[in-house]
Amino acid sequence: MSDKRRNWITKFQDAARGFGVACRQGKSFVVHFLFAAAVLICAAFFKVTQTEWCLLVLCIAGVLTAETINSSLESLAKSVTSEHDENVGHALDMAAGAVLIISIGSAAVGMVIFVPYLLKLLNGTAL
Repeated sequence: MSDKRRNWITKFQDAARGFGVACRQGKSFVVHFLFAAAVLICAAFFKVTQTEWCLLVLCIAGVLTAETINSSLESLAKSVTSEHDENVGHALDMAAGAVLIISIGSAAVGMVIFVPYLLKLLNGTAL
C-alpha cells in the first residue's frame, strides 16, 4: 500500500504491531524489560528527581529502540539468505554492538543516579 493512502492511525498501528513482533521474537527483550522494570521500581522507591526520571526513561527508550532495530535486522537477514554471508554477519554484529553501547551507557547513567541514593540508604540518612 502506498504511504500516501495510509493515515496516521494506520501508521501507529503498524508501528505498534512491529514493536509487538520484536518483543515476541527478540529473546533479549525479556532481559531488557526486567532491567527496565527494576530501574522504574528503584526510581519510584528513591523518589528520584524529575530530571533523573527523564534520563532513566530516555535510557530505557534508547535500549529498547536499539534492540528493536537489532531484531529487525536479524529478521531481514534471515529473509535475505540462509547461507553464511560475511557482510550480513558484520551488519548483525554491528547492530548487536549498538545495543551493547547503549546498554553500557545506560548502566553508567543508572549508576550515577542510583549510587548516591544507595549510599544514603546504607548510611541511614534520609532520602
